[in-house]
Amino acid sequence: MTSLTPYGDRDAGQRASDADRDRVAAALGEALATGRLTSTEHADRLDAAYRAVTIGDLVPLTRDIPDLTEASRAPAPATEHQEVAAVFSKVIRGGRWVAGRHTRLRSTFGALIVDLRDAVLPGREITLELDSFCGKLIVRVPENARIVDEGSALFSKRHVSGGHEGDGPLIRVTGKARFGKIILSRVVTDVHSPWHS
Repeated sequence: MTSLTPYGDRDAGQRASDADRDRVAAALGEALATGRLTSTEHADRLDAAYRAVTIGDLVPLTRDIPDLTEASRAPAPATEHQEVAAVFSKVIRGGRWVAGRHTRLRSTFGALIVDLRDAVLPGREITLELDSFCGKLIVRVPENARIVDEGSALFSKRHVSGGHEGDGPLIRVTGKARFGKIILSRVVTDVHSPWHS
């Protein structure tokens, strides 16, 4: 078995680029798809890949996975797009899960509650598309997240708190609320929230 990162020991101290991290993420996605990694192992390694500072941090993540073809070295589709929806229902998503670079959260005549604090974010910047139609959508982000709000509302309540002051991932918020409610924050805003103990 050989490492999927094409680097020698001399490169271990060099800074990793976004392309290096994406290459390792693609290999991990392929390993998950072929049954070489469990979903928990994949989430742990993907998180470590996007936190890697040097090439040496990336090498151990794929050392026990056989080399794959060049075609599989493109970014893994699973890390690109995700969608979580609540339609005429209540859905709660939390704990350790892999969000996509573009994650769509949709509530239609329902309630969707999403906690991103323990989620694996595939990169330093992700886009959350928040769509609520006659529904309720509550999102909690990591405390160090930087938030850019580009969404809109029509006959709705839309509250996005945060800003550029964090040192964590950049979360770009898009989408719209129509006759609904969207709340995105770093702190619990509702005492009846499932995060409140």
